[in-house]
Amino acid sequence: MTTRREILQLGAVGAVGAMGALGMARMSDPVPTPSLLAPANMPVPYRGVFRRPPELVPYATGFDDGDPARPFAKFALTQRLAQAQLLPGLSTTLAGYNGVFPGPTIRVRQGTRSEIRIRNALPAAGLLHPAAFNTVTHLHGSASLPQYDGYANDFTAPGKVKNYQYPNWQSARTLWYHDHNHLVTSQNVYSGLAGFYPMSDQYEQAQLPQGEFDVPLMISDAMFNADGSLGFNDNGHAGLWGDVIMVNGVPWPTMKVKPRIYRFRVLVASITRSYRPTLSTGDPFYVVGTDGGMTPRVEAVQSWRQGTAERYEILIDFRKYRVGQMIEMRNLSNKNNVSYANTNKIMRFQVVADSGSTAGSISAIPATLDDGGSANPERGGLDVMKLTPDMAVAKRILRVQRQGGEWTINGETWEDVAASGFSRCFGSPQPYSIEQWTITNESGGWFHPVHIHLIDAKIIARNTNGGKPFPWEGGPKDVFYAGENESITMLMQFNTGAHIGGRYMVHCHNLVHEDHDMMIQFSVGDWRNNDPISSDYPVVDTTPMGSYPPAYQPGFAPGT
Repeated sequence: MTTRREILQLGAVGAVGAMGALGMARMSDPVPTPSLLAPANMPVPYRGVFRRPPELVPYATGFDDGDPARPFAKFALTQRLAQAQLLPGLSTTLAGYNGVFPGPTIRVRQGTRSEIRIRNALPAAGLLHPAAFNTVTHLHGSASLPQYDGYANDFTAPGKVKNYQYPNWQSARTLWYHDHNHLVTSQNVYSGLAGFYPMSDQYEQAQLPQGEFDVPLMISDAMFNADGSLGFNDNGHAGLWGDVIMVNGVPWPTMKVKPRIYRFRVLVASITRSYRPTLSTGDPFYVVGTDGGMTPRVEAVQSWRQGTAERYEILIDFRKYRVGQMIEMRNLSNKNNVSYANTNKIMRFQVVADSGSTAGSISAIPATLDDGGSANPERGGLDVMKLTPDMAVAKRILRVQRQGGEWTINGETWEDVAASGFSRCFGSPQPYSIEQWTITNESGGWFHPVHIHLIDAKIIARNTNGGKPFPWEGGPKDVFYAGENESITMLMQFNTGAHIGGRYMVHCHNLVHEDHDMMIQFSVGDWRNNDPISSDYPVVDTTPMGSYPPAYQPGFAPGT
């Protein structure tokens, strides 16, 4: 078994090998490492054609025990290497779900239980590290059982398969699935293991654009070696900032849009970089959704700050523009990023003549939204946006710091958790209890997007912005952007749905920080419930792939 020290050494060797003899950057001084591409192979902003990720269809549907009130859908994904055309004149090897990046979009409806068979068909060694190419799949934003939540040490080795079970009882939201394997999450996600998982319900479908006017945008950045392969340099475990910005795997694409109102599900899947999108016209975005679903009030903003793993759903009204007009989505960036010539650009929109059906469109920007006002009420759940401080039965503080050469939370790391036999917990709230947590960034000179698994939370205070949440934070959140010297206070209910809890992770979603080793855990109820490692082991894959439809075969790669 590879030790932590070996993984750290391998990571350092891999970084130098990928990008040249850069030397190890000081933690306080990231070294800009642009791509080593020849000018002819460097993508030019806005020449690429926008594309949506392919959508996955279930290979089986039905009803649990024949009950029409309990529908299910079964999907299958194969993690494998494939070639992608990201750059002019060169191919790039990626690790993707079904061999594509982003992975296939999985759309589900609230109340439909899903089962996703995830097969690890990757080679023995990692694409960007020589350690074993183990994988762990986390459905980010889902209130899953611990054994299906993507616990960092619940890995699936090459040649094995795991059937992940998801309840999908939560309100409509933009979830996403990605790798979460301990110590190499950053390399595995950066290699391509990420995809969308939008969940709908009757309230969201009635109020927001659907179909062709409901568009996922996965924003990421990368650096490349001269031969087109991915480069990797984590700047002494500080982070990775690439010089090529991609949207859905296309560098700086141009998207053709009709003069309608579009909804964009914006996900930052960079492993470190944060963004501040703005429109070249100076017109506003309308924020209609956050990590955990719709916002009660629609906010018009000129820009917003978004870190890794945060999701914001925004509307853009293209009706005001003339046919042929070009509108750029630019990046104003934030503190603690590394900028290059074109990292101030994200994508471009080109308005084209209206045509076709109006199905899925809306006629006006709404002022308010109604999500139905409940969160699993039959099991004691409350609407998170209606929580108040007097409901909290406990208050806890999470201090994110840099100590002894490691990123820590409250002075602890995941190594401390592992040394305890995975029993060490930051806290043990009871199922359905309400607590108040405060995240404080005491690391100095860095920002941290902190992700709390299982929960949705209402931000009630920031020590910046006059003590109030930012205007774009008016909905339920599960990732909390802690800028330099910032603190964020939130309320959350530990709503476990139909199960009785167990252990869940808290970590920085700068995935380099998570790997080194900024992650702890809490338990809901007894920490021994639903052991996340032993409750449902991956098994050797013996199912013939030929028994599945063509989309699940190893050679099938739509969208590449």
